[in-house]
Order: sequence, then C-alpha cells, then structure tokens
Amino acid sequence: MEVMQLLHMNGGMGETSYAHNSFLRRKVILMTKPIMEAAVTALFSTAATTFPTSLAIADLGCSTGPNTLFAVSEIISIMINLCKATKHELPEFQVFLNDLPGNDFNTIFSSFLPRFQEKLSEQMKSQNGVSTTLPCFFSGVPGSFYGRLFPRESLHLIHSSYSLMWLSQVPRGLEGNRGNIYMARSSPPKVLRAYYEQFQRDFLTFLECRGQELVVGGRMVLTLLGRRSDDPSSKECCYIWELLAIALNEMVSEGLIEEEKLDSFNIPQYTPSPKEVRREVQKHGSFSIDCLEVSEVNWSVFDSDFDPNVVSEDGGYSMARCMRAVAEPLLVDHFGEEIIDEVFKRYRAQLADRMSKEKTAFVNVVISLKKIA
Repeated sequence: MEVMQLLHMNGGMGETSYAHNSFLRRKVILMTKPIMEAAVTALFSTAATTFPTSLAIADLGCSTGPNTLFAVSEIISIMINLCKATKHELPEFQVFLNDLPGNDFNTIFSSFLPRFQEKLSEQMKSQNGVSTTLPCFFSGVPGSFYGRLFPRESLHLIHSSYSLMWLSQVPRGLEGNRGNIYMARSSPPKVLRAYYEQFQRDFLTFLECRGQELVVGGRMVLTLLGRRSDDPSSKECCYIWELLAIALNEMVSEGLIEEEKLDSFNIPQYTPSPKEVRREVQKHGSFSIDCLEVSEVNWSVFDSDFDPNVVSEDGGYSMARCMRAVAEPLLVDHFGEEIIDEVFKRYRAQLADRMSKEKTAFVNVVISLKKIA
C-alpha cells in the first residue's frame, strides 16, 4: 500500500466528506486548548525581550474542513491576548498548513480560509475598536512529516492533532494477521512487534526533522490517538478497527469479498502509550517535555457536552460516517468502490450495537515539547 498516495481524508463538501464529519477532532482540539495556551504563553515569555517580528506556525496533518484553521485560530487568539496584556506589538504570522499531497487543499483555500480571515478581522475590530487587518500569511505545504518540510530553525510553533498515529507505511511482516485489519487480540506477537517497531522508526524520524526545523526554545504540541494500557492490542485502542474487521469478515463469509483480499489489508496506524511516546522523546534528546497527559473522548461525535443543540440520529450512524470520512480512500483502493456502501452499512450496525451496550471511548495522548538543543 502506497500510504503517501492513499492516506487522506475524504475531500470536498459532500455527505461523506471529512469537512462534514470531523466533529470529534474539533472536540479534541477544544479539550487540549489549555495545553496549547500554556505552550504559547511559555513561548511568548521566553522571547518577550526579543520577540520575533514574524512568528512561524505549522499545523502538520492539517487535513481539510473547518477544523483545519480552528487550531490556528486558537493559537492566534492566544497570542493577540498576550500582546494586548503586555502592550507588545503583534508579530506578523506565517501559517503553514501541511498534509500529504492527496489532501484537499483546494477546499481549504477556496471555502474555509476566506471565512477564517473574515472572523479574524472581526475579532481585531472588537478588541481594538477599529478595523485592522492582521498580517497573517498562509501557505500550503504538501508532503510527509516523516521527512524535512521547512528550512533549518525557521519555525517557532508546531501543532498536530490526530495525525501522528498514522504510519509512513504498513509495517512489514504482517502475513500472519489473518482475519484482522489491525492489531487485535488474536494477532501473533510478531505482528504487534512489527507495528511497534514501525512506530519507533517513524516517530524518531519525525522528532529528528522537527528538531532541525524549530528554533531553540520553540514549542510543539502533539495529540495522538493512543492508549493507557501497555498492551498494544488492548480494546481501548483497537476496538474501532476490530468492529470494521467483523463487518468485512461477514462479507467474506457471504462471498462478497475474497478472503485473500481481506488477509492482505492492514491499517497503517499505531496508537502508542504515554510511556512509549516519552521513551522516544528521551531517546532523541532534542526536546524537553513540558506536559504529557492522557484523556478520553466518547465515540459519539454528538456528545451532549460538545453541542447540546445537535441531536444525532444514532451513535452508530454518526460514528460510521466519521470513520468513513477517514478510512474510505484506503478501503476503495484495496477492495474497490462497489462494496463501500455495504461495508459501512454493516459497520454502522456493529457500532450502534456496541455503543448501546458498553462505554466506548478514544484515548488521547497529548504531549507538549520544548526544543532545547
């Protein structure tokens, strides 16, 4: 599987697009706002006497949809408030939006950027009483963050949410993972080991690249899907894919999918524990850890504590649409487009059944880092 070409969320503005099914990620960005606020404040305080006239911010794995600029909006708002409180002149903002080349950058720049700039102008006017255009310059940066993307020591702040659990490739050595599409309780030990070793290589490469691109004292806030358990096949991180595997296995038993096709399909993802993330950061040595936290978010993207004005048809429907926006390009490439509606119909039934009977939640690992060398 060529992950570089295939790994992207559903583009456009249709019913199954990521733009219309990314409420979960927005909720996670809101949950991690205090950590981002602390990182931006620390960056500001460290450089207060020689604060840069231009602040470079990169959002890695930005995807598409309204969330693409949501995290950037939060960062800029924090900086505006800090400058106002300390009577510092606002810097110019350079904002780099990065994702793989298959990402729908066109929708970002045609549909979401104009709205963002309009809201930013309104915010400046409400705070200053006059119409002021904030100097904010945007660039799209297509490419894998498992390689260099920016010049040496050119960035001050890096943000990434729900992206770094995706691997640069499907690990080698998964031939014995029959009937599964990810790590599972029935996966052989060598499969779990192959996934972990791929994560180690990728995460260390990511840290090496970002260590070269950040200025000394620069900050990085990363949110990954993860787990609390030391067991990489634990239910808390693998259940969402196990239920999809059940739907696909049903279709194999009915002759709708070839068994060989299913056995050769594996998700290029690894959901690390906080211990594993900390170990790789310490091994690399260019960053100190300001904060490392674990949180949970319910599978229901329409949780009442997120938006009480939105009523979901059912949890399985909402979650299936969310997962379709994420996984459809991978499934279409491997199995073909004709089975997709049936796959997600069955997946929805699996999700609805489990969500009605037990607590289902994603585990988030959030880490805030400072570049020290």
